[in-house]
Amino acid sequence: MELCSATDLAPLLGGLTNSTAAAEYLCGSFGTVTNKFTDVGFAIDTTYLLFSAYLVFAMQLGFAMLCAGSVRAKNTMNIMLTNVLDAAAGGLFYYLFGFAFAFGTPSNGFIGKHFFGLKEIPAANGFDYGYFLYQWAFAIAAAGITSGSIAERTQFVAYLIYSAFLTGFVYPVVSHWFWSVDGWASPSRTDGNFLFGSGVIDFAGSGVVHMVGGIAGLWGALIEGPRIGRFDHTGRAVALKGHSASLVVLGTFLLWFGWYGFNPGSFATILKTYGASGSYYGQWSAIGRTAVTTTLAGCTAALTTLFGKRLLVGHWNVTDVCNGLLGGFAAITSGCSVVEPWAAIICGFVASGVLIGCNKLAEKFKYDDPLEAAQLHGGCGTWGIVFTALFAKKEYVAQIYNGGVLGRPYGLFMGGGGKLLAAHIVQILVIAGWVSATMGPLFLILNKLKLLRISSEDEMQGMDVTRHGGFAYVYHDDEDSLPKHFQLRKVEPSGTPNSNSAAPVV
Repeated sequence: MELCSATDLAPLLGGLTNSTAAAEYLCGSFGTVTNKFTDVGFAIDTTYLLFSAYLVFAMQLGFAMLCAGSVRAKNTMNIMLTNVLDAAAGGLFYYLFGFAFAFGTPSNGFIGKHFFGLKEIPAANGFDYGYFLYQWAFAIAAAGITSGSIAERTQFVAYLIYSAFLTGFVYPVVSHWFWSVDGWASPSRTDGNFLFGSGVIDFAGSGVVHMVGGIAGLWGALIEGPRIGRFDHTGRAVALKGHSASLVVLGTFLLWFGWYGFNPGSFATILKTYGASGSYYGQWSAIGRTAVTTTLAGCTAALTTLFGKRLLVGHWNVTDVCNGLLGGFAAITSGCSVVEPWAAIICGFVASGVLIGCNKLAEKFKYDDPLEAAQLHGGCGTWGIVFTALFAKKEYVAQIYNGGVLGRPYGLFMGGGGKLLAAHIVQILVIAGWVSATMGPLFLILNKLKLLRISSEDEMQGMDVTRHGGFAYVYHDDEDSLPKHFQLRKVEPSGTPNSNSAAPVV
């Protein structure tokens, strides 16, 4: 619709000598100002998206520090290098193939087929270079999750191969399904043909990012088998502790900081009103609410894990608390934009229990994951998908996914019926099936070709020395420096029988 018409305006300027010329001048000036405001709007939204992309990319530093602190000192350089390569290899392959497979529209519901090598970008549909950068940061986050599961025993070439395959093909296909306007389960389909009338609400990727990375890591760790010494000859679990709690805490805080780009940044735009223009309430308010729900879920999970593990093992463990915090973040990532803050507290509380339970199962089945990545991202991510289907609020779903119009299915516990839950169960099943069908065979092939696991000699000595030319820094692991008779004592409440019993260090 034309905002200013010289033909309509001229009669209102009848008192002027040349009213038609004056009307044309005024409409032209008005059009120029309108275009400037449009340009400013695009600039503000692009700046917001780029800032969010930088925050998400900063999470790579968090992953690097967390991984480094969680492994033994003799493998520090190796795990740091793999984190660098996740970003580098992921950048190239996501540029060549990944972004096209994920968002190349128009396409079919399974996979994208445009924008290879960013051809035709910027595009009229709103895709610009900033959007590519943001989505690339997500893709390498999924690869970083997987690297934690297979740490301390994986050949360098295997990291390169799986990282390229995951970021260039496996992850992009999943993100196409749930985030592209053409995806078969996307809540943003342009044709309105939504799965169970709703599509899948996985706002920032509890399933798309965390489940994908966690399940890929699960298969890698299962096929490789546990690290030497992780379980003794009787099958009892032996703790192979990371060498630096300081690095774990530093990495956790960096990830926490980056999550404010991960979740709130997934809106992609900020300059959008909900309702009449000039209102104090708009997308900026939803972004703030998303940051709050993210914070509350993580904080609740951290505190629940703190006291839960104290009851189970008898002491306060900072590494467990950090993992609990991250588990809460992974869980809330799906529904962060469509739930109330009080619901986020429930999300974090349950996420802590899910993580503790998954770790118990891993120990029972002799599964070894140095960073608990599969349990944390896969397990808590799965819970987050279910949580969203239970607690998504009607009004928030309408604002974010339906242009403010009510009518979309929403959370079961909020009175919205079971359609959204049905869609989310489908999401869990198809992600588990797709990642298993692609990454499982890849790890099997690498293992068959003897390209997956390092030799036992290299593993015992540490890959920093055998593969990377020396240690990251001068350091002695606990088992090398402690006297053989040294014993750690479990802290028991006063008056508890056998409070002086000791467990030998191994």
